[in-house]
Amino acid sequence: MDVQNTFSRIPIHMSLSEVCSANPLTFRSTEAERNLSLRFTVSSQRKPFVAGCLAGGHHRNVAFSVEQLRKRCVGEGADAALAMTCRRKRSFRAALVFLCVAQLTAGLKCVCLLCANHTCETAADGACWNSVMLIDGKEETVKSCLSPSEMKGQVFCYSSRNVSKRNCCFTDFCNNETLHLYPERPLEEPGWGRLQLAAMILVPSCLLSVGILLGVFVVQGHCCAYRRAHNQDSEDPLDDQMLMSPDKCLKDLIYDMSTSGSGSGLPLLVQRTIARTIVLQEIIGKGRFGEVWRGKWRGEDVAVKIFSSRDERSWFCEAEIYQTIMLRHDNILGFIAADNKDNGSWTQLWLVSEYHEHGSLYDYLNRYTVSMEGMIVLALSIASGLAHLHMEIIGMQGKPAIAHRDLKSKNVLVKKNGTAVIADLGLAVKHDSSTNTIDIPSNHRVGTKRYMAPEILDETINMDSFESFKRADIYSLGLVFWELARRCSVRGLHEDFQLPYYDLVPSDPSIEDMRKVVCDQKLRPNIPNQWQSCEAMRVMGKLMRECWYANPTARLTALRVKKTVSQMFVIKEVKD
Repeated sequence: MDVQNTFSRIPIHMSLSEVCSANPLTFRSTEAERNLSLRFTVSSQRKPFVAGCLAGGHHRNVAFSVEQLRKRCVGEGADAALAMTCRRKRSFRAALVFLCVAQLTAGLKCVCLLCANHTCETAADGACWNSVMLIDGKEETVKSCLSPSEMKGQVFCYSSRNVSKRNCCFTDFCNNETLHLYPERPLEEPGWGRLQLAAMILVPSCLLSVGILLGVFVVQGHCCAYRRAHNQDSEDPLDDQMLMSPDKCLKDLIYDMSTSGSGSGLPLLVQRTIARTIVLQEIIGKGRFGEVWRGKWRGEDVAVKIFSSRDERSWFCEAEIYQTIMLRHDNILGFIAADNKDNGSWTQLWLVSEYHEHGSLYDYLNRYTVSMEGMIVLALSIASGLAHLHMEIIGMQGKPAIAHRDLKSKNVLVKKNGTAVIADLGLAVKHDSSTNTIDIPSNHRVGTKRYMAPEILDETINMDSFESFKRADIYSLGLVFWELARRCSVRGLHEDFQLPYYDLVPSDPSIEDMRKVVCDQKLRPNIPNQWQSCEAMRVMGKLMRECWYANPTARLTALRVKKTVSQMFVIKEVKD
């Protein structure tokens, strides 16, 4: 056993009289020796030493080992009496060192609540452990031994405020005490003072008075609520309780909020209530922002877009855009709720919207072809949604103009009735016409490179002009129309689904790849010659070219595109 380590924790104090009484070589000492007391202290950095302290009012620390004592005494051998005294001192100190070593090398005994006989024993350089923890509101006590290896971890002897208290000690059965997290309050002396008697009289009286007043207020509140329930006019604003009535479905909620109030969406409390009662069913998509799940609320399907915590800015911007006054439209994804869920270890940012089982236009065109009528319906609904975004509505509750900035087939969803809605407004920007400023979100996301307009690729876009962002949306719209038209079946003929520039750039192109093709070579997606044989396809091809002009000011507006497509719909009906 390593004696030095054993001594490192346990100080031993023995007086000279105690040692002499236990030593068979008891001797008659001089006056100075009778006043001598010895302290043995072992440090983890020093060898064992003996420190003598001479009494008599003057303290002097002397450090010497047994070997040093022997040499010192031999040097004094001239005097016989002095030599005898030195020999006695040497024998005395040697015996004392032997007794201390024997005591310290013995095992340490401790109280152990879970052991046989409630006793355990560990090595001398171990410790007795006493602990109390707060578990389910109750204090639980643990007493046991700590081995030397457990002591090295240095975690058993640390306490946590208000949660646990631990104590390590180093003498036999030193842990035979009960610890408490909260100090026990001293018992108050029996008897009532004047202050206590006054409190005992006044407190019940005050409580009784408050109870009576509360009862009166409750009765009046019920009476007022009863009168309002019977006299409520249909034009009165809706409160949260009426909105969340059990017989209302999502469509009713959305309709109520779009026909009353500001038209900016459900109240925040209602949004949170809806989000907290949604049950996630399955994951239906993943992206750079996070995941999209299908969830259930009162038996209805909803889409839950879950952002990662590092994309909090994107989540906030998208939720803010969706709740813009007067934004709700048949061809804009129906927003329901936004909420953040935090359980202490992770945070989820939810965006709840309407669920469309066909998924994105990208997925839909990969699976199905579309008829001529279906193509026109999809194109008209996409153009209508973009025109509503770009439009500014003037009024007390007007809508600012909004540019999407990330329009592509994956951000367009197909509804069950064959129309489309525009989704993913995380990069959208709003224009304040009163100050002529653009609210550009400060997040790290950028648009999809394949759909970027030439002026964005070569960095010539005027960031101070809101019209520049609207024209960039039109360029992307032309590419979406190209994807849609390729899957239109005309006389049984159709093209395979492909992304724009699939034959000119890699599958994951860089900005440099796109700039070389779009800006330097001025290439655009190929328009097949057979489209010229069909009037609707010919108009679609002409529309695309006018959307992706290199000069942004030459491109059509969203409203002009919408009118052109709607005319195609009228021509199709006339011909039928």
